[in-house]
Amino acid sequence: MNDTNKNSFYGLGIAPGLLQVINKLGFTEPTPIQFKAIPIAIEGKDIIGIAQTGTGKTIAFGIPLIQRLASRKGRALILVPTRELAAQVNDALKKFTPTFSLDTAVIIGGESMGKQINALKKNPRIIIATPGRLIDFMGQRRVRLDDVNILVLDEADRMLDMGFAPQIEKIIHLIPKDRQTMLFSATMPMKIVNMASMYMKLPVRTEIAPTGTAAEGISQEIFVVHNDYKAKLLDEILKKYTGSVLLFTRTKRRASKVVRMIRASGNTAAEIHSDRSLGQRTEALNGFKFGKYRVLVATDIASRGIDVKNIELVINFDLPDDPENYVHRIGRTGRAGKMGHAISIATPEQESDVKNIEKIIRKSIPLASHPSIPKQSFIKSSVHMRTASKQHPGRSMYYHARRHGRK
Repeated sequence: MNDTNKNSFYGLGIAPGLLQVINKLGFTEPTPIQFKAIPIAIEGKDIIGIAQTGTGKTIAFGIPLIQRLASRKGRALILVPTRELAAQVNDALKKFTPTFSLDTAVIIGGESMGKQINALKKNPRIIIATPGRLIDFMGQRRVRLDDVNILVLDEADRMLDMGFAPQIEKIIHLIPKDRQTMLFSATMPMKIVNMASMYMKLPVRTEIAPTGTAAEGISQEIFVVHNDYKAKLLDEILKKYTGSVLLFTRTKRRASKVVRMIRASGNTAAEIHSDRSLGQRTEALNGFKFGKYRVLVATDIASRGIDVKNIELVINFDLPDDPENYVHRIGRTGRAGKMGHAISIATPEQESDVKNIEKIIRKSIPLASHPSIPKQSFIKSSVHMRTASKQHPGRSMYYHARRHGRK
């Protein structure tokens, strides 16, 4: 392929009708994953696409999928981990499907089954589904998979992390072996390698960045403060940055508490996590997207599947349990080549958590401080606790944990 085509969708094997839609949408230059994956997928080859979130993976598999369906019988099935990602994928594909009169159906939990059953009765050529709800419909004989000839596993690593492996295996066993399989993921853990070896035919691997690498254009910093000062620091950060903010907490209860705290400081905020209904989550996401809410507070269920342009800042109010989720969280800003910023707040005892994150992203995160917040350093936990016990043998470990800010 001629190098001059790297800045254009022309020369990737895309049909003229789809190129016309791409031009109308204002897409002028393919992202690296689109440039590498589209020609391979259009040829019908199995593909493993590894790229950070926010790099255009939906278009990378969506355009080839639509083009191939237009020239042959059968259907495509796209499996995704969350309801939000299903809606996002559907919205992206529906910009292209009218060109070939292809209908889509979204099959997800938390929404009216009747509406989804009616969508399936129209015999859609593209089904976008979360594994659990699809299994339910298969059990009710509402959907058949024997004519699926294109299978896409989107955010495959996240689906496995969420425990969907048994459902995915059950679904795959009901799909004809003579199919094209496309697996897209932000990371490449061994369980993804094993899945690929079991269910794919000589897949072509396209990796845009090393597994776990944070997207370019995202500046990062980390504050080390005691738990008691997190709220005050957050207030100062929200005064400094005036744009939209996506904030992550570790738990659902924590998310609700932080939302109340943000609202008390005069900012608009909404929360999105698994305890919220689909309607509540949709309202929160749309409200954030269109400016009703300045801050969206989320658990890791939203670290992927939020496709909101121009998020100014991501705040990790709590560090994630899984260091790989750090990459997905901060990938919500700086999308599609734009600049973004991420701020994390750690407690003095979390040095090992920060080091694990830095191993994943292959760089050190600069330490930051604020003049109104007491500056802290990381505590060497094991050494510190042994020393404290020797100095105060009559005091419990719980006393020292509380003294140094642990809850």
